[in-house]
Amino acid sequence: MAKKKPARKAGKKALAAKRRSAPARRQKTVDPLHGPVKGAERRELGHVRLDVGRAGGARVKRMIYPPGFRWSTDMKPVVHTDYCMHAHVGFLARGEIHIEYPDGCIVEHRAPQIVAIEPGHDGWVVGKEPVVLIEFDFERDTVSRLGMPSSHRHA
Repeated sequence: MAKKKPARKAGKKALAAKRRSAPARRQKTVDPLHGPVKGAERRELGHVRLDVGRAGGARVKRMIYPPGFRWSTDMKPVVHTDYCMHAHVGFLARGEIHIEYPDGCIVEHRAPQIVAIEPGHDGWVVGKEPVVLIEFDFERDTVSRLGMPSSHRHA
């Protein structure tokens, strides 16, 4: 019967060479604009993902609108108003949105861009990329606290 030889331990150089030659494992990286937000509460509303946190008297929200989102289709049945009556003020970090007001006025925003959207609008995501909007608000006092018109007006 043949004797078994004990397994030989690889030296440091051999291990280092093995690590270099092994195929690199692909780590799934999370886009920080889509990852968890420390100190925020996560909510889902009408297909929109919201992460909401407090900063003094204001709220800071990260809103992620999926491709295909349209306010009149996805949110109207949830909030029961004809138009979005919320003012949106913040930074459009990703994607493109199309805004329409009842008077026919159209506004388009493409990231990166500062946005100020008056209440009384419909809107939707343009293209196949999710929209990421970092928004600041004062809940029901956003319009008055930021000196915005209560509805869309032409200058």
